[in-house]
Amino acid sequence: QVQLVESGGGLVQPGGSLRLSCAASGGTFSTYNMGWFRQAPGSERECVAGISWNGGYRYYADSVKGRFTISRDNSDNTVFLQMASLKPEDTAVYYCAADINWSRLIRTSTAEYDYWGQGTQVTVSS
Repeated sequence: QVQLVESGGGLVQPGGSLRLSCAASGGTFSTYNMGWFRQAPGSERECVAGISWNGGYRYYADSVKGRFTISRDNSDNTVFLQMASLKPEDTAVYYCAADINWSRLIRTSTAEYDYWGQGTQVTVSS
């Protein structure tokens, strides 16, 4: 069983930055592709970023490309999402998720991920 715990969310002004962390326990973190998803009220959960098991490949949604950076520290079982130039439309609950079925590709569908954190709220507002 894999447990994922997100932290780092909060209220930030437009143009500001936040760094989300996701600490994993159980399982073998260094073998999992990881993803960050978000869900705004009334919207479906969407993948905003993903990273391969060794950090060699990254995926970004067009809406966050150039503003968000995903990274991981396999020695500490943690994945990060650095968010910059935040916009009000980035407001959502952010979730990290683990894809434990090895794949060369970074999957973006919620159905492909096996374990989820509880989410952390990010609110971008003046």
